[in-house]
Amino acid sequence: MQVAAKKFLSRFSDPYADPAEDRSRLRFAGGLFFMGILHFVLPKQFEKAVPSWFPDPKAAVALSGVAELGSGALLAIPKTRKAGGWLATATLVAVYPANVQMAIDATRAGSKPAAVAAWLRLPLQFPMIAKAFRYTR
Repeated sequence: MQVAAKKFLSRFSDPYADPAEDRSRLRFAGGLFFMGILHFVLPKQFEKAVPSWFPDPKAAVALSGVAELGSGALLAIPKTRKAGGWLATATLVAVYPANVQMAIDATRAGSKPAAVAAWLRLPLQFPMIAKAFRYTR
């Protein structure tokens, strides 16, 4: 059993990568995968963030959830890392308007701590996009 688990986990390790960078890739992949799962476990929370101009919030949440699951899975496997990096980059750029909408809604709701957190979160999306893009190389 232990040998099988080690063999399975070794599929996710890139023997040619710097170990710290490899762990970082796997954490990033895990985070994307986890967020993708949340899109299906708590869809209403994500639907609230979909901008009003988007025609179908449920479809937006489902599509972004599938994209996050897919990019996380692709990033986790060294052979598909580049494809995962492209999908993660595209997904993070595509969902940025939802993050802006969350900040606007929090401001309108009058919850100062939530609004501050939502606005501060926006610039943090750019390092995440840059990190995802780094995996495309």
